[in-house]
Amino acid sequence: MNIHLTTRSTDAASGSIGETETLYCTFSSLELENGEVLSPFTIAYETYGSLNSLRDNAILLCHALSGDAHAAGSDRVTGRTGWWDSMVGPGRAFDTDKYFIICSNVIGGCRGSSGPSSIDPATGTPYGLGFPVVTIGDMVNAQARLLDHLEIQRLLAVAGGSMGGMQVLEWLVSRPGRVRSAIPIATAARHSPQQIAFNEVGRQAIMADPNWKDGSYYSGPPPARGLSVARMVGHITYMSELSMERKFGRRFRENRRPFKFTADFEVESYLHHRGTSFVERFDANSYLYITKAMDRFDAARGSRLHEALAGSQAGVLVIAFRSDWLYPAHQSRELVKACKLAGLDSTYCEIDSTYGHDAFLLETDEETRLVRHFLENVKRGRKDNIYGR
Repeated sequence: MNIHLTTRSTDAASGSIGETETLYCTFSSLELENGEVLSPFTIAYETYGSLNSLRDNAILLCHALSGDAHAAGSDRVTGRTGWWDSMVGPGRAFDTDKYFIICSNVIGGCRGSSGPSSIDPATGTPYGLGFPVVTIGDMVNAQARLLDHLEIQRLLAVAGGSMGGMQVLEWLVSRPGRVRSAIPIATAARHSPQQIAFNEVGRQAIMADPNWKDGSYYSGPPPARGLSVARMVGHITYMSELSMERKFGRRFRENRRPFKFTADFEVESYLHHRGTSFVERFDANSYLYITKAMDRFDAARGSRLHEALAGSQAGVLVIAFRSDWLYPAHQSRELVKACKLAGLDSTYCEIDSTYGHDAFLLETDEETRLVRHFLENVKRGRKDNIYGR
């Protein structure tokens, strides 16, 4: 089977891959970690670049909580730019002149892959809370099925930030033989109590909205206010104190209304905007399912992480950001220590950024230098046996 680029055009001067198109693949069934079976299930995905004759230049990109399959380029229908566009394209970190890049929407999501808003074939209506509970492991199992469909047996690399980094770690633990290298960014092997607490506040905001109706809201108005508040809380954790000070300070809005508990400060207006725009593109039930999957994830499987990683021989590049207080750098350092104890060839880079957790989407120049060098070493490992032996 020949696998080709899904982009329509390439702007070599800017490094953009041009127009892209999301593809969909439906499978008969997926056995979940809790023993339930999701049947059928659909995966939305995009690919960029070309698969070589040896089929060994494929890289899987894994998205964060609110991401989707559209990682790069300009969507052919909406014109929307991909969430990691500055990292994917000719000459960029994930160079489409060298690598075949794949990105899929996670199971449980709402951007084309099967999730709570999908139609349940047994009822002809959206699943709602009838959708089975999914895990990070289930998301990776679905990705593996997609790779089987694309006839890709082994990935040159798997990379992602935040929840995407959790998927990277799951690949290392559950399918070590299919991954030559891994790039987990701004992530953790398992959530701390504080990280779980922030997610629970968001979930409670959604479920407290009278429009939520125990997840059965698809025939009426969605729980927009609850989902908006959940996103506002989440977005605060994505920024750093310094980045908020520089971006907003204590500036008042120019067109603020007389004091009626409305948005007086610029930072308040910004959060309201973020919450409202999120409601327009994301499903509240998917937010519940995905955040719960993140909270329940434990790469060590309740044991010691280096023991869980012992089956892998992949090269690992771990990237963290000094101002990230949602996924603090010490969690990445713990991950590197586990990789070293497991005998993995691992590198740790801590970037001095002021952007907080959002840095993994914004500090692309520094990330590009690190990722480009790392991937070149992985490629050379095909000959000198440094990586993926």
